[in-house]
Amino acid sequence: MKKSTFKNLLIIVFLTGCQWLGAQEYDLLIKNGHLIDARNKLDQVMDVAVLDGKVAEVSATIPDDKAKKVIDAKGLYVVPGLIDNHVHVFHGTNQDQYISNSFTSLPPDGFTFRYGVTTVVDAGSAGWRNFKTFREQTIDNSKTRVLAYLNIVGWGMKGGAIEQNLADMDPKLTAIVARQNKDVIVGTKLAHYSGHDWTPLERTVEAGELAGGIPAMIDLGGSDPELSMKTLLLEKLRPGDIYAHCYAHVGGRTPMVDEHGNVRPCVHQARERGILFEVGHGGGSFLYEQALPAMDQGFIPDMISTDLHTGSMNAGMKDMLNVMSKFLNMGMTLQDVIERSSWLPAKYINREELGHLSVGAHADIAILGVKEGEFGFTDVRGWTIHGNKKLECELTLMEGKVVWDLNGISMTEWEANK
Repeated sequence: MKKSTFKNLLIIVFLTGCQWLGAQEYDLLIKNGHLIDARNKLDQVMDVAVLDGKVAEVSATIPDDKAKKVIDAKGLYVVPGLIDNHVHVFHGTNQDQYISNSFTSLPPDGFTFRYGVTTVVDAGSAGWRNFKTFREQTIDNSKTRVLAYLNIVGWGMKGGAIEQNLADMDPKLTAIVARQNKDVIVGTKLAHYSGHDWTPLERTVEAGELAGGIPAMIDLGGSDPELSMKTLLLEKLRPGDIYAHCYAHVGGRTPMVDEHGNVRPCVHQARERGILFEVGHGGGSFLYEQALPAMDQGFIPDMISTDLHTGSMNAGMKDMLNVMSKFLNMGMTLQDVIERSSWLPAKYINREELGHLSVGAHADIAILGVKEGEFGFTDVRGWTIHGNKKLECELTLMEGKVVWDLNGISMTEWEANK
């Protein structure tokens, strides 16, 4: 073979190889989907490319031949992986331990990806005494990204007298464990304390301060007489702290909507000073008597969340998309619902690497459909409203990997002759 011929052959092989590499530039490409990304103010049909678990390109049109796998999302919504800011996933087998390493909590992977959720925040199931067990047992062994609020009670949410023990509410030790696990602990938590006493709340907030100014999530357990909601929201909590179960009406705790159907003035004032309000639906913390008047008066939640556990998943709450669908049918726009289930939770827990699809971000992506029909949505007292829209998850990516595919839209169609 002549040298010139051999040289030309090498050039052809090189150029062909470059073209092939160019055609396989991305691992995965989502095409034709309506992208909703609140952080980047995107609300339009866009293509999204993924490489090595990260978002690699977001453009109006990306050629199919640039990716190894192409997913057609026409007629569907492409959104950041959802963030459920209130769950209980310290699942274990201990008897009579309520939510802390027991049966009432749930293993996260079975209740996340199928609903488009890629990140959950456990709401205080563990405290400083047993967080190490929670981390080794659940956080480090889940595909779902599990973050946590650390309970001010050392043993966490084991129920009963354990959660009433002031001697076990140690802000210094709570802060130490939070700092030691700052990669996954995003805040502190108070729950279920019953008594006319601000001490548990003050220690929870103090722990957050000692841990570097992380937010406190507060769920007042109730007292007789009731502790002042105005004092709580305008004096005790800091801007950035979270008022849990905002649409609840439980004994011993003042509801946000008064007996005349009006959102209390102190609630509006609290929002102005930066107090955050999250749904935390749960098995007993979401009532239409609170939510519907509040929505009518423009008081929508800062974060949509489930309070997932065995007592809520088989009742009115069901799952993240069902809770989001309720708000969609109560008048919120789809854009607002998505924002409060992705970017805003990420922002409020200081995890701004999550909740958006910027180039370089984690490729945590949910592809959602909006089904139209006749649907019923119940609250925790058995009241039902009817709606005509319901969200359904077609596909979920976790760091670029398909972890849920309802109808096989990421798969190759079977052919009998192959």
